[in-house]
Amino acid sequence: MSYKTVYNEKTIEIEIKKSRFIGYVSPVSSEEEAMDFVEKIKKLNPAARHNCYAYIIGEKMITQRYSDDGEPSGTAGIPILEILKKKNLTDICVVVTRYFGGILLGAGGLVRAYSSACNEVTNKAVIVEKQEFSEMEIEVDYNNYGRVLNYIEENEYYILDKVFETEVLIKLYIKSELVKNFEKSILDLTSGNVKIIIDNVLLLPTKNNKLYIEG
Repeated sequence: MSYKTVYNEKTIEIEIKKSRFIGYVSPVSSEEEAMDFVEKIKKLNPAARHNCYAYIIGEKMITQRYSDDGEPSGTAGIPILEILKKKNLTDICVVVTRYFGGILLGAGGLVRAYSSACNEVTNKAVIVEKQEFSEMEIEVDYNNYGRVLNYIEENEYYILDKVFETEVLIKLYIKSELVKNFEKSILDLTSGNVKIIIDNVLLLPTKNNKLYIEG
């Protein structure tokens, strides 16, 4: 299971024939979250003529919605949606706010403007691939701790925490597809003197096939 989305919210602004177009993008995981984001942007821009949007939800991009919010039919929501589909992005919502500048753009001009705003704001965002990870706990004695830690660090697995008590508890994320090989390697390294527990399975952001955690 994997899909592309944005990591966090971003904003851009462009001006076309005196009209201001402000693009907003956010990751979302449900239609409710998407509409909450739309309402948030509307409250930020109470004087705007239009707040047009599109969102796509789900790994298979099944849920797709859009709104022209008073612009001529097909000139705003669909162009935004088409950019998201072209970039193969999901669990995403884009709102483009327009402050009318007094010059009519025509249907073609509106399509280009809303498409450009969506394209620019998604270009500014960090694009990540959500992949399935297992959150694991390894309980190992001090004699085997060094070997286990070296193996984890050499393979660049992400360590969440280390707790030193009568034994050492290492908490980490492992790609779910690698869990079986990981467990076998740890058992071999410790001659079976280890306890391995899978606490949870999560979809986490990655870039260049590595876990991505900003900052």
